[in-house]
Amino acid sequence: MASRPAIKVCGVNDAAFAAEAERLGADYLGFIFAEGSPRRVTVPDVVQMRAGLTGRTRGVGVFTTATVPEILRTMRACGLEIVQLHRRATAADVAALRREGLEVWTLAGGAAGDAVLFDSSHGDGETQLRRGAFKAVLAGGVSAANLSAFLAQRPDVLDVSGSLESARGVKSIARVRQFFAALEDRCRAND
Repeated sequence: MASRPAIKVCGVNDAAFAAEAERLGADYLGFIFAEGSPRRVTVPDVVQMRAGLTGRTRGVGVFTTATVPEILRTMRACGLEIVQLHRRATAADVAALRREGLEVWTLAGGAAGDAVLFDSSHGDGETQLRRGAFKAVLAGGVSAANLSAFLAQRPDVLDVSGSLESARGVKSIARVRQFFAALEDRCRAND
């Protein structure tokens, strides 16, 4: 299979779904801690989900309005390695989180982190993929149906979430299987 970008399956809120996404080849699992999100999880949720995983995937804690101390408490309690600031991050926030040994992903338009997310579904960031001294993460509407268009942009990481749901916030094992099958087909076609 031709090289493919890393895959982040985001909005994970179900243990069986998390295990299947890992089995299928997800490189990252995103856990959303944002108030009001239909995909929101708690520390006990994440601890329970991660207990059923092999450890092959890396966990990403996604935060919108939490302060750095709140983020650090949550990340430590869950044993997560990567924090995603899904807002216009400041350089001070990025530096404070890095000092604590975390990899930091930020939304384009704010301070750059170790990875920068270009998310067409988020109104507060830049959406046009660009390169820099960071991993370029492409998000917003990624699905099995439009995968070729996203792969053509050659991101370092593809972030997929909503298209893997049967209803808003309800992850579907059938849809994650469909996505990874489409990914394998597209990469094989490019060999």
